[in-house]
Amino acid sequence: MIGRLVGEIITKKPPQILLDVNGVGYEVEAPMTTFYELPDVGNKVILLTHMVVREDAQLLYGFASENERSMFRHLIRINGVGPKLALTILSGISASELARCINEHDVTGLVKLPGVGKKTAERLIVELVDRIKDFVPNADVSESSTTAIAQSVVENASSEAEYALIALGYKPQEASRMIRNIDTKNRTSEDVIRLALQSVVAGKK
Repeated sequence: MIGRLVGEIITKKPPQILLDVNGVGYEVEAPMTTFYELPDVGNKVILLTHMVVREDAQLLYGFASENERSMFRHLIRINGVGPKLALTILSGISASELARCINEHDVTGLVKLPGVGKKTAERLIVELVDRIKDFVPNADVSESSTTAIAQSVVENASSEAEYALIALGYKPQEASRMIRNIDTKNRTSEDVIRLALQSVVAGKK
């Protein structure tokens, strides 16, 4: 199994990263919390990975920290929470904050997350509260930020953000509505996605 990749970022199209590792291109899907930590295209990055092997595909998921990967692995063990929903959840909240919500039995906080209803929130608490007792909120972020985090302005930030939200599980109409009122001027697609996800959480208050 592939547990870590070190290579150059070729493209960043949330939630997918194309990473050149010694001439081999790896397609890696990552939560937005990891995207926020990535350096610019062309820079070196280190990603911790989790591999999922299915009959029809072999999928790689990448994370900026061990906390993120560990939480992802906990999530996908829960009945009804597959890799896609796990990525969506970790795109809307940090692993540390998710652990806090679970430990405090904060159903209200959990249902604000994209794709999480009350039943799923309750299931997360019941099944994870004992598993994450030793979760370390401030565990070091991996060496993924081998260069300073610097994000360039992307002209088509809106379309890229919409594509990413659809890839994270939102319907096209819903994704379009989420970014419609966001000022995308001088913002990267990652910025737009972050604001869109925040708007969903705010709307559920």
